[in-house]
Formats: sequence, structure tokens, C-alpha cells
Amino acid sequence: MIAIFYLVLQILKLYSYVVIANVVISWLIAFNVLNTQNRFVYSILEMTHRLTDPILNKIRSFLPKLGTLDISPVILLILLWFVEMCMKLYIAPMIF
Repeated sequence: MIAIFYLVLQILKLYSYVVIANVVISWLIAFNVLNTQNRFVYSILEMTHRLTDPILNKIRSFLPKLGTLDISPVILLILLWFVEMCMKLYIAPMIF
């Protein structure tokens, strides 16, 4: 049970890194630092979009339109942090 608890925590942490990578790559593409014609850049961008877009689209449906400003990754990171803290505060004492 302890191993599953730590595995879930690591998956949450890894997913937050994927969300951050998605944001950074999208900024770099927007400022023409990275070119999507490069196959490696495109594959990394496609992978991060496939991993994050289903959840981000659900969050975007609840948020008001803010023009070109997209705060859904921030909301997702806050939710991931909240789930991680709840696990550490409420589930960890039951396991240990």
C-alpha cells in the first residue's frame, strides 16, 4: 500500500512537470524560439498536448474567456498541488 501511495505521488509530480513543459514549449513557439517544422519539437509538443489537453479543455469550459490569456494550466497545477497535499495530510496517516 505504501508503494502505491508513493507511485501516485510521483505520477502527480510527473504530470505537473508535463504541464509546465507544455506551457514553456508553447511560449517558445509563440516567440519563434522553437520551430514546429522540426520533427523533434513537433513530437514533444504533440505528446504534451495529448497528455494535458483533455483535462485543460474541461477546466477551460468552466473559466470565463480572457482573450489570449489562458490560465487553465495554473488552475490545473493548483489542483494537482491540492490533491497531493490532501493525500499527504489525510491518506498518509492511515497508511503509516
